[in-house]
Amino acid sequence: MARTITVEGMSCGGCESTVEDALEGVAGVESASADREADAATVEGDAADDDLVAAVEDAGYDASA
Repeated sequence: MARTITVEGMSCGGCESTVEDALEGVAGVESASADREADAATVEGDAADDDLVAAVEDAGYDASA
């Protein structure tokens, strides 16, 4: 199942990679793709929204599902 979460604060490709790595570290995530221009990340898998938001916030960005 794919879903998109809002991620604010990404300003470069390195930021996108950091967010993707954080999301891919969450149990249940199959893949993640961040887009700084859209202020969003798309996640494939069945991880809980709260876990996704927490992972992104732990990486230093603002997130909401």
